[in-house]
Amino acid sequence: MKKIFLSASVPDPQRDQRYHGTADVIAIREAVRALATLILPSAMLVWGGHPAITPLIRIIAEGLGLHTQSPVILYQSAFFEGSFPESNSAFETIIVTKRAQDKKESLALMRQQMLTDHIFDAGVFIGGMEGVEEEFELFKRYQPNVSVLPLATTGGAAKVIYDQQPGAFPAILGSQYSYLSLFRSHIPFLRGV
Repeated sequence: MKKIFLSASVPDPQRDQRYHGTADVIAIREAVRALATLILPSAMLVWGGHPAITPLIRIIAEGLGLHTQSPVILYQSAFFEGSFPESNSAFETIIVTKRAQDKKESLALMRQQMLTDHIFDAGVFIGGMEGVEEEFELFKRYQPNVSVLPLATTGGAAKVIYDQQPGAFPAILGSQYSYLSLFRSHIPFLRGV
């Protein structure tokens, strides 16, 4: 089964303005909705649980009639055990990674496991903050020959990644808001879907 890695979050206005200042919350939600709508019926979606993203994917999976049999793998760090989003219960496959000394080390362990447990067909980066940037760097290290799509139109870390590497990504990632069409044209196995 084809696998897509999703790295996404909604930037917190209380944290680094570099991310929040460019974030487009509607675009972030629309991009996640479009990706899940296209991927879940025929491929596997893998992501690290986030309280703004997991409930959205749950709603989309339920809308597609997939419920707990959704083809998803959700990673969570044991550091957050006791405060996992309620939406996690909607998914059958949740991998809880080890807790380390602190939050930063625990997330680093989760990210490393999440990105080395699978061979992906593409990585999609939407909005986000430093965690999305860290996952992008790890993705490039562990999946060096796989397509990466930082959606600059969603702002946040995805825009930072896109802007830091001029010419490295298709220009359309910096201008297009029609995410269904964008994914169909830039994720090879979705062409013609």
